[in-house]
Amino acid sequence: MFIAPGCLLNGRLGDMKKKLEILQNEVSKMANTLVAFSGGVDSTLLAKLALDILGKKATAVIVTSPTLPDRELQEAREIAALIGIELIEMQSDEIDLPEYYINSDQRCYVCKDHRYRMLRKYAAQNDFHTILDGSNADDLSDFRPGHKAVKELGVRSLLQEAGFSKAEIRKLAKEMDLPNWDKPSSACLASRIPYGIKITLDQLTQISRAEEFLYQLGYRQLRVRHHGDIARLEVPPEDFNKLLNDREQINQKLIEIGYSYITLDIRGFRSGSLNEGIKKNGSN
Repeated sequence: MFIAPGCLLNGRLGDMKKKLEILQNEVSKMANTLVAFSGGVDSTLLAKLALDILGKKATAVIVTSPTLPDRELQEAREIAALIGIELIEMQSDEIDLPEYYINSDQRCYVCKDHRYRMLRKYAAQNDFHTILDGSNADDLSDFRPGHKAVKELGVRSLLQEAGFSKAEIRKLAKEMDLPNWDKPSSACLASRIPYGIKITLDQLTQISRAEEFLYQLGYRQLRVRHHGDIARLEVPPEDFNKLLNDREQINQKLIEIGYSYITLDIRGFRSGSLNEGIKKNGSN
């Protein structure tokens, strides 16, 4: 039987220690548990806590698809091996779903619904009683339609339930010596494509190649927003000078990859920037 999402809080907790106690207490009640894993700091912290408390009853699972960069998958494998948790890899085919690739503002819901139904089926067949995901309290302030699917399918978001912010998760991860405590937040490659533009494998490949090139140049926090033949680069303002110094090789490579125009967004990197129009229209 799957455990339905619970509410651990009736108000704001005053300190991180109390939140951690609540989190640990909830995990200790669980039997065989799947932790949806990405290799980011949130899911790594959750997986490590689950492993410490549940031992072999905790298993991590990463869902792969063309929306996941190869580098992110490899890093996730390395992190899972480092903390000592078993990692299962499952292939998802959400990009073949018409309701996904039309890329409406409910794309994230369609993806989460598809993926977690797949995980629920696997869990039922392999005696897993609970599925956990790494959503945190800060996620509630953004446009995240995928959260609806998470709740509908009985997936627990313990970090969110306990009120952990991203900053608190990073602080705790650092205290626990997790190597990715300061890893920049990431998102699927489809999030680089404006809503209403159909998602194709060629677009995802193009974005992935462009971002990997920039990563190899030393940019840790970045997005290549895909606007047809225009690549809109988002990096933190402190990286502007570096990017301008690298502009010739960036221009050459991204044109080779298939873009005609390469622009720098002077507002800098911001997670979920393509949601800004939705928020203004009151759709969140």
